[in-house]
Amino acid sequence: MSSDFWDARYATEDYIFGTAPNVFLASQAALIRPGMRALAIADGEGRNGVWLAEQGARVHAIDFSAAALEKARKLAAARGVTLDIEQADVLNWDWPEAAYDLVAAIFIQFAPPPERDRIIAGIRRTLKPGGVLILQGYTPKQIEFATGGPPSAANMYTAELLRGWFGDWEILHLNAHESVISEGRHHHGMSALIDLVAKKPV
Repeated sequence: MSSDFWDARYATEDYIFGTAPNVFLASQAALIRPGMRALAIADGEGRNGVWLAEQGARVHAIDFSAAALEKARKLAAARGVTLDIEQADVLNWDWPEAAYDLVAAIFIQFAPPPERDRIIAGIRRTLKPGGVLILQGYTPKQIEFATGGPPSAANMYTAELLRGWFGDWEILHLNAHESVISEGRHHHGMSALIDLVAKKPV
C-alpha cells in the first residue's frame, strides 16, 4: 500500500483508531521503565507511542504516513510528552542493531509474507539483549468478524507462527482469544486476537 493510501485514510480530524492506547499494550505497563528506549512500529496517529512516553519511555515512533505522524505530533503536544517521530517504510527501513529496550508491534499486519519476514527480522535485530517485544495482532478467524485488519488470512498470526519467529526467546505471554475491542472506527467489535510478550536472550 502506498503512502497516498495511508495519508488518505488518516486525512480526517478525528483519530481513526482513537487516542487511548491499545488495551493489551497498556496491560503490560509493569514492563515499562522510565528512561528505557522504545520503538513504536507503524505508530500511526500516536496513541501507543504517546502512552509509552507517558510511562517515562523515550519513544521512537515510525510510520509510513506523514498525515498520521502530524496527528501524532499534535497528540503528544496535547498530552505534554515528546516523541522522536520518523516517517519511514518499515519494509525498507535500516533497523538499528540492539538499539531498543522495548518494541511495540500493535496491529502491524499490513505486510503479507514474504515482506513480513523482513519486519520480523528487523524486530529481532533491533531489540537489545534482554529487551522485550509486546505484540498484538489478528488470527485468521478475524476474516469472519471483519471488524478490523486486512482482508487476507495470509497476513494474520497464529501461535505456531509466533513461536516459529520467537521460540528461541523467552515467551512471557502468548494467548489467542476472541474479545470485543473499541479502538476508533477502524478497530471495533468482536475480534480474533493473539497477544505475545517475548524477551530477547541476554
